[in-house]
Amino acid sequence: MFVERNQNRVRKLVTVVLLYFTIGQLLAQDSQLSQFYSSPLYLAPSFAGATDGDRVAVNYRNQWPALPKSFVTYVFSYGHYFPRLNSGLGVLVTREQAGTSQLATTNAGLLYSYNIIINSKWSVRPGLSFMYTERSLNFDKLVFGDELISDDTGGSVAVPTLDRKADIDAAASVLAYNEQYWVGLTVDHILQPDRSLTGSESLLPMKFSLFGGAKIPILRRYNKPSGQSLSPAFLYKQQGVNSQLDLGLYWYQMPLALGVWYRGIPVFKNQVSNDAIAFLVGYRLKNFTIGYSYDFTISQLVGNTGGTHELSINILFNQGLTERKKRRQIPCPDI
Repeated sequence: MFVERNQNRVRKLVTVVLLYFTIGQLLAQDSQLSQFYSSPLYLAPSFAGATDGDRVAVNYRNQWPALPKSFVTYVFSYGHYFPRLNSGLGVLVTREQAGTSQLATTNAGLLYSYNIIINSKWSVRPGLSFMYTERSLNFDKLVFGDELISDDTGGSVAVPTLDRKADIDAAASVLAYNEQYWVGLTVDHILQPDRSLTGSESLLPMKFSLFGGAKIPILRRYNKPSGQSLSPAFLYKQQGVNSQLDLGLYWYQMPLALGVWYRGIPVFKNQVSNDAIAFLVGYRLKNFTIGYSYDFTISQLVGNTGGTHELSINILFNQGLTERKKRRQIPCPDI
C-alpha cells in the first residue's frame, strides 16, 4: 500500500510538472506545425483557393509523446477557387489539446483571398479570416501541491468561474509570388481574444509571421529539366515576447520529397536558442500528397520528450477550372 501510494504521488508530480509546461507553452504562443506548408490556410488566409479547384488538407501533430497526455494538434482545411471572381474561399478548423486537465483551444472560421496580377511575372494575394475561438479546461483533473502530500485533501485552489471561454478573432495576410519565389506576411489574433477562465482579462497577443522561399530546378541535362528541385524556405514568428525561426530545405524528385528543418534562434540569448531538428519525407501523386515528419528535440529537454510526430494529407480535386486562362501557381512546397 505504501509503495502504491508513493507511485501515485509520483504520477501526480509528473502531472503538475507537465501542466506547468503545458500552460506556459499555450499561453506563450499558438500551436505550431513542422509541415506548415502542408496546412497553408493555417499559415495564411492568402492561401485560400490557391489551387485551380478544390483542396482538402488534414494535419495531425503529437508533440512530446513520452510525457503523460502530450500536446496534440488537429487541423482541417478546405479551399476553393472561383476563377471568374479571381477569389478563393476557405474553411479552417483547428483543435489543440494538452495535459491531463484537457486544456484545449478550438477554432473554426472562414477565409477569403483575392488574386491580383501585378505584371507578367508577379502576383499578389491579400487574405482575410474571421474565426470563432473557444478555450476549455477540465478543472477536476488538475492536481495541486497539498494533494501530493496527502491523498485525503481535495486540493486548495478554488474552482475557476468558467470551464470554457468563447470569443471571436481575425487574421490578415499578404502573399507575393512568381514562378520561382514567394514571400508572405500574416498577422494573427488581430482582435486579441480573451483566454481567461477565471473572469479576469487575459488577452492573446497578436502574432506576426514572415515566410518565404524559392524553388530551384537542379541537374538540368541538355537544357532540359531533370524533374528534380531544391526549395530553401523559412518561417519567422513573433508573438508577444516570444519569437521563433524555422529554416529548412526540401528536395523533390517525383514522387518523392525529403526535407530537413532547424527550429530555434541561436543568436539571441533571451530566446530559446535551440528547439528541434525536423526530418520530413513525403510521397506525391498528381492530386494526392502524404507527408510524415519527426522532430528531434535538441533543447534542454532532449531525451525526455520522445520527439514529435506529425502527419499530413493533401487532396486536390476539380482541378483545371482555369484551363482557358492558365493561372500562375504558387511554387511553395505542400509538405
